[in-house]
Amino acid sequence: MLYRRFGRTELQMPVFSCGGMRYQYKWQDVPRDQVPADNQANLEATIRRAFALGIHHIETARGYGSSEMQLGQILPKIPREKLICQTKVVPMADPSSFRHTFERSLKYLKLDYVDLLGLHGINNAETLEQALRCLEVVRKLQDQGKVRSVGFSTHGSTDIITQAIETDQFDYVNLHWYYINQQNWSAIEAATRHDMGVFIISPSNKGGNLYNPPQRLVDLCAPLSPIVFNNLFCLSHPQVHTLSIGAAKPSDFDEHLKTLDLLDRADELLPPILERLEQAAIDRLGADWVKRWQTGLPTVDETPGRLNLHTILWLRNLAIAYDLVDYAKMRYNLLGQGSHWFPGARVNEIDIAALRPCLAASPFADRIPELLHETHQLLGGEAVKRLSEQ
Repeated sequence: MLYRRFGRTELQMPVFSCGGMRYQYKWQDVPRDQVPADNQANLEATIRRAFALGIHHIETARGYGSSEMQLGQILPKIPREKLICQTKVVPMADPSSFRHTFERSLKYLKLDYVDLLGLHGINNAETLEQALRCLEVVRKLQDQGKVRSVGFSTHGSTDIITQAIETDQFDYVNLHWYYINQQNWSAIEAATRHDMGVFIISPSNKGGNLYNPPQRLVDLCAPLSPIVFNNLFCLSHPQVHTLSIGAAKPSDFDEHLKTLDLLDRADELLPPILERLEQAAIDRLGADWVKRWQTGLPTVDETPGRLNLHTILWLRNLAIAYDLVDYAKMRYNLLGQGSHWFPGARVNEIDIAALRPCLAASPFADRIPELLHETHQLLGGEAVKRLSEQ
């Protein structure tokens, strides 16, 4: 395994982390005796495999249902000095409730402290304000030795992420950034200036459902698999310290491990693949669109009906350019169902004619209304909920 300094935490972080949201039994708390033996055995085998590979960073959250409780059956068996444990708790209006929730996490994990505590879901101005209020509690937990370093996770806009980073109150950040979504690069640069650790959330799942990629993407990424290409793309940037592998079973690490021997060849392997991917997008979408489609788009809050224009057009691009139709459908039909985790309405929920005034700054103002109709026809289906709400 390869390791990188995780910013000012000074932890030596493996470049792959073991995320804890795919191997748990339920997305809700359940009594320990209700967890099937085979499910618990699989979780423990996954953790043992991670450690055998040198992946000693285990990442979970209070919001991951039974994950913490199930991890609590194996983490205490691991030498504490070899474990980097991270959990996350959503910021709350009442800091005392935040503390109570964290104490429950610690009890489930059966640990005396966590190495990393994340404020989970700083996604808008309200959650940022709540997180800053909860930091007084976090500092007391640090004084008591229950928390070593504090960070935050986010599905928010780049502006919100950067605002949180610029407070200089956090030691690390969990955020989305990978080949198909490079929008948060300026936030990563800000984190680097503040010497923060940078953890990439779900690069294989949210990065395009790369465990089950379409043949077009497989061909474009050859001779690498889409997973290895995406890993190599991310890790070729030294500002990125670790990528989450949301392992559901021990063998889920296998494809990712192929990345390690290729890092020294990133400058050789990546350019031809990147060129093919860009040309594939141009061939199907047009060069002018690929270059300028984001120009002048209003934010969700600036758009009548809170249409998430950027996300909808981005998903259209992915579906058409790379045949990522299943991924785009899944994400599109989540709009409006994920609160501040994935905000915005779907096209059929708004008056498209009312959009025209807010499109004035877009070079494609005349085209976008029709493109939105086409996108809904391509991607529309039954609304879906986030996994944690199912």
